Amino acid sequence: MKLTKKARPDMINSPDAKESTEKTASDFVQKRNAPAVRVGAKTVLICRAAIIAALYVVLTYLSDIFGLASGAIQLRLSEALCVLPYFSFIAVPGLTIGCLISNILFGVSFYDVIFGTLATAIGAVVSYYIRKYKYVVPLPTVVANAIIVPLVLRISGMSGDGFIYLMLTVGAGELLACCALGIPLMLVLEKYRSRIFDDNIIK
Repeated sequence: MKLTKKARPDMINSPDAKESTEKTASDFVQKRNAPAVRVGAKTVLICRAAIIAALYVVLTYLSDIFGLASGAIQLRLSEALCVLPYFSFIAVPGLTIGCLISNILFGVSFYDVIFGTLATAIGAVVSYYIRKYKYVVPLPTVVANAIIVPLVLRISGMSGDGFIYLMLTVGAGELLACCALGIPLMLVLEKYRSRIFDDNIIK
């Protein structure tokens, strides 16, 4: 015995049936085009800062493997991340915290923990405020570290080299990290800016 019932043509073409079909289609389109769930601003910002800090520490560790994380001749791969203030202010605390942790783990002295971190913080803040000049963004970090880090090395007794020599060696390492590595990184990230640094997901 058949339990299904064939719909009559007049039922299919009735105004009620058409209206129901149109409503179902409209609901489907609205759900499909609905924006992603919005996340709290504090959660998003904390996560972004934490990711930046973690990346800084990991990259500094890689540099430390080759003995380049600190000292008169240094090349921290993590300094390439100092272009991130170009995209968002949250990179400033992210870089500062990452540098603080890195200096505690791989720094040369207590002075490095304090003043080395201060150099990164100063560079990041200035970079953010000059972000409209894209290719100049890495320079504040280079200058801050080229001045402060040599002082740290001499005060802590970790290097007996002259201040000018230390400025050149530290500055050269910063130029390579921040400019030679940082600028290409910035150009790549700029292509995905709307996905990585999209503030539309914030309430």
